[in-house]
Amino acid sequence: MSRFDSYATKYSCIHMRRENGILEMRFHTDNGPLRWGLGPHSELPDAFADVARDRDNRVVILTGTGDEWSGTRATPGQSAISAGLTANMFDRVHWEGRALLMNLLNIEVPVIAAINGPAWRHGEIPLLSDIVLAADTAAFQDSAHFPNGLVPGDGMHIVMPMLLGMNRGRYFLLTGQTLSAQEAKDLGLVAEILPQDKVLARAWEHAEALNQKPTLLLRYTRLMFTEYLKKRMQDLLGYGLAMEGLALMEQPEPPK
Repeated sequence: MSRFDSYATKYSCIHMRRENGILEMRFHTDNGPLRWGLGPHSELPDAFADVARDRDNRVVILTGTGDEWSGTRATPGQSAISAGLTANMFDRVHWEGRALLMNLLNIEVPVIAAINGPAWRHGEIPLLSDIVLAADTAAFQDSAHFPNGLVPGDGMHIVMPMLLGMNRGRYFLLTGQTLSAQEAKDLGLVAEILPQDKVLARAWEHAEALNQKPTLLLRYTRLMFTEYLKKRMQDLLGYGLAMEGLALMEQPEPPK
């Protein structure tokens, strides 16, 4: 088991505060919007594991900092995974990629996402929450994968077809489609749209209401909700990450 004092200030990209069993995890880079990279990719799996092991957490809120949930919006050539990749180099990405989502789903209390702005990278993280709230400035795009030359195999290939439907999900991933907050609500990705300065407060309202419920009711409802998601991840997440790594081994054709 974990204790809050042992992990509250442990992670450079997460600010944590807890009140009456409600834990807020605010993702950031130097106290500004989160800039996705190998740092968050490494820290978030361990942070979710710490949170999951702490039985004093009763509700968890995930949110971002400033005007974006995560960025920057990737453009071709921006991938942090460079040419010359070896199996040993990609092993870290493969391990962390599996742990990232599985450890998130191992949190055995309700999780609420307060999406404060565009999620240009890893939008599947907040979308796996039990209650998903979005600012009216939010947007969703998987900018870092297929449009950027990467197989979308680290969870987006599971989450987006599952939430959007198979055909819309594949279209979203293959075309680099951007969904506005309203489009995301219309398609069932988010439950509520609020002004940007109200979305976190609304998450706390939901959290405080949930916090009135008995502990085992909270924990076992979350367990029931996540079981199907864990099975899908268990079947397809490692395979998708392997395909992502294998495709990176391909050498581009020399210019003619």
